[in-house]
Amino acid sequence: MNYLKISVGIFLALSLTRFIPHPPNFTSLIALSFYVPAALGSRYIPSVLVAFFVTDLIIGFHSTILFTWGSVVIIGLLSRYFNKSFLFRLTGALTGAVIFFLITNFGVWLGGSYGYSLGGILSCYILALPFFGYSLISTFLFSTIFESLYKLYNLKFNKNYF
Repeated sequence: MNYLKISVGIFLALSLTRFIPHPPNFTSLIALSFYVPAALGSRYIPSVLVAFFVTDLIIGFHSTILFTWGSVVIIGLLSRYFNKSFLFRLTGALTGAVIFFLITNFGVWLGGSYGYSLGGILSCYILALPFFGYSLISTFLFSTIFESLYKLYNLKFNKNYF
């Protein structure tokens, strides 16, 4: 039952940031992809993916969906290596934003819109830089929020801080 409650919470946190008007790529997705497995364990990665899938059902699917979902899994699996301190977790979450940027834009380039050349892949990544900026800012913001909420929860219930 606890797994279900947490999964609903993950869905609500992701849905709120994906459904309200926001700048492009300014959601809690990357921070959730990192913090949920870091705090709760990798068994919660499917919860993040299901929440992502359900919100994609409403927003709409796209040609790079396997790259976005795949990057969520990779970020979640790597999160356990960045779990030593607040600074490590923040660095890990921001590394997740870089991973998301590299993988998803590689998927965009593979789609053929920029041409299959060095110039095409460079154009793809360069034109995606404004979106990357939003991803970095939102990941930093939501990571700070999740970190603060988790610390408050642990202080209130006198538990160890991960």
